[in-house]
Amino acid sequence: MARNRAAYDDDFYAWTIEQARHLRAGELTALDIENIAEEIESMGRRDKREIDSRLVVLLVHLLKWQIQVGFRSRSWSATVREQRRQIAKLLRESPSLRNATDRLLPEIYAEAREKAANETGLSEATFPVDCPFSFDQVLAEDFLPEP
Repeated sequence: MARNRAAYDDDFYAWTIEQARHLRAGELTALDIENIAEEIESMGRRDKREIDSRLVVLLVHLLKWQIQVGFRSRSWSATVREQRRQIAKLLRESPSLRNATDRLLPEIYAEAREKAANETGLSEATFPVDCPFSFDQVLAEDFLPEP
């Protein structure tokens, strides 16, 4: 275990190769279980952070689309499409992220509302306090909000 810890701290890539070799060979007692568990949890958190970040970007653009009708552009709609495409891909790979993200939509929306205000120069009060879109609308390919 001490050897594993040193490899984990000193050369992460070499550690991953060694751990994969041990797993494939069935050498379970040679595995660095604690660090493997930590890395697996970290991968889940990374995917959750990515989907949350993409939802913030998507919500910002939906809010701008709804509020700044005169500024609508292909760039905004392209960003909306791309964020939806990437979110859908993440949800296909990890369907349980949908429930976790749906529950946190109010928190994610609060961040998006603040960013939309910063990006537009408008007061935060311009944007609804509560998310005006359902999670299904946010992800729907054909949904773009109207004023």
